[in-house]
Amino acid sequence: METRGLDPVPDEERTGRVRALFPTWAAANMTVLLLTVGAGLMVLNRLSFGQVLVVAVTAPLLSFGLVGFISVAGKRGGAPGMALSRAVFGQRGNLAPGALIWVARWGWETMNAVTGAYALLTVGDVLFGVRSTTALVTGTLVAFVAGSFLLSGLGLRALRVCCTWSAYLFGAFSVLVLVRLAVTSPWREVLERPPGPVSMVLAGIGTLTAGGISWAPSGPDFSRYLPRSTSGRAMVAATVGGAAVVFPPMVLMGAVMAVATPGLAVTGDPVSFIGVLLPTWLSVPYLVVTVTGMVLINAMSMYSAGFTAQTLGFSVPRAWAVGVNAAISLLLGSLLMMVASSFIDAFVSFLNLLAVTFSAWIGVFATDMVRGRAYDPVALMDTTATSAYWYTGGVAWPAVAAWAAGLAVGLLFTGAEWFTGPLAGTWPGRSGLGWAVAVLVSGGLYAALPRPGTGRRAASLHF
Repeated sequence: METRGLDPVPDEERTGRVRALFPTWAAANMTVLLLTVGAGLMVLNRLSFGQVLVVAVTAPLLSFGLVGFISVAGKRGGAPGMALSRAVFGQRGNLAPGALIWVARWGWETMNAVTGAYALLTVGDVLFGVRSTTALVTGTLVAFVAGSFLLSGLGLRALRVCCTWSAYLFGAFSVLVLVRLAVTSPWREVLERPPGPVSMVLAGIGTLTAGGISWAPSGPDFSRYLPRSTSGRAMVAATVGGAAVVFPPMVLMGAVMAVATPGLAVTGDPVSFIGVLLPTWLSVPYLVVTVTGMVLINAMSMYSAGFTAQTLGFSVPRAWAVGVNAAISLLLGSLLMMVASSFIDAFVSFLNLLAVTFSAWIGVFATDMVRGRAYDPVALMDTTATSAYWYTGGVAWPAVAAWAAGLAVGLLFTGAEWFTGPLAGTWPGRSGLGWAVAVLVSGGLYAALPRPGTGRRAASLHF
């Protein structure tokens, strides 16, 4: 079990390998939610197969390119992402973006938990004809969240081992599913679909990118054990490569499946269709492996959430700090499974809001990295007025102001099921680019504002 919390990893313990990032970020994307989104691109966005391919290739390059870049801060400072964020926003100023990101993780973990519970229910239905009841829904959700909580508590080494094996298993069964679809799919109908509007292509890229960039604050959490001499370019390549090996096949599989089963795009249960479209000998093991992968995704998110909770002042070990997230995702997951009529609508709406929340932080943090930030391990852990990252009353006002402005402007261009900004009807809003607006506004404003007067910085960017 990993016992280290927020404290930076000393150089002598940095024995990680950059190649471990590849299976880590491959495992982070092994979810049937990509199938559901792929179906939505074909049915709801009315894209052609070629356009879906463009979306599926572009999204991981954009989103995990950012995740890989932010991960470089982990090997520089040796601390989790939200602890390094103290150097940017100040010891007190970091509480505002930290709290919002922590809350946003509740939703991400809830969506994953619900999808995993649906997969378990589908296995029971396919094998034993068991129909969903309130008690069964609750039981499967509890089992999924408990598994995620226990795995996240073990720490990074356990997560790395599980990521590697999960990537192998998921990849093997995905190949079998692809072969099955290649033989049985109505390819003439798939390939003859007319292209949709460019705005819907951009909206699809925005939706998928939104899910990926939510991992950006977690990037340093999984790279802080890398030696300082590790190549930043190699880190970005491994991160993007891990995501890119999963994204296109999964999204395209969902799109092809939706041609035969259009209801996949609007179903309240995002995974039950697998039991219908695939034979039992393939659907059951594929769903079991999928559930394992989604438990791992949730465990990775909870692992980072524990660090975030500690930066907010929860004076408990990391393994217990994630307990709050587990309880909340259980509560919200129960509500979603009982109430939501269309899972994909709720999921896309959540992604659009989630993306803006993380993007405003990314714009400021990434710009600060480009400026040449060096991290003081003592100042990171010193939350008193003696810290080099105390700035003005504990707040780096330029960073906080830029973050708040990016968040506010990004929301103006965001349209979701529960919230519609006044500029959501404009071209950026219709194209799902509220997150991009947030990055540009927060990053641009922070670059234009003067730097805080204290805090140690490097002379150049070592990448």
